[in-house]
Amino acid sequence: MPNDFYGLPLHPLIVHATVVMIPLAALTVVLAAVWPRFRRWAGPLPAAISLIGVILVPLSTSTGETLERHVERSALLEKHTDMAEGLLPWMIGLLVFAVVGYAIHHRANRGQSASTLLARGVAVLAIAAALGTTVQVARIGHSGAKAAWQDTDMSSTSQSGG
Repeated sequence: MPNDFYGLPLHPLIVHATVVMIPLAALTVVLAAVWPRFRRWAGPLPAAISLIGVILVPLSTSTGETLERHVERSALLEKHTDMAEGLLPWMIGLLVFAVVGYAIHHRANRGQSASTLLARGVAVLAIAAALGTTVQVARIGHSGAKAAWQDTDMSSTSQSGG
């Protein structure tokens, strides 16, 4: 896999897609779990967005590992890398609960009802996976931003004379 796109490192480009798609997946999964009207309207969309998230996580990790070989090592970078390794299981869980939730309600709409307890249990697990995934992606993103900008002076004082 190339490590840049017209001179820009691929990692920040792919990561921006990842940090948009994962919270969007989590939001749609939660809405489908708790709001029947949204669930009927969205159909398999929460599962599809979750699948995109599952695909983006290894791409983000892979491009991050490539970028890591070209930057100075630091404790912040190590923390970011370690945290990023744990995101894929969360995303897989979110995808599984999105698919199972969709299947339960799709079957119910066709007259093949599943137990209410099962549907509620899957909804609770989907919400937990959505929450965990969102928290993890925020923590990973924050640690990555700290690692990237640690040596940058971002003071608000302007140095231009005018």
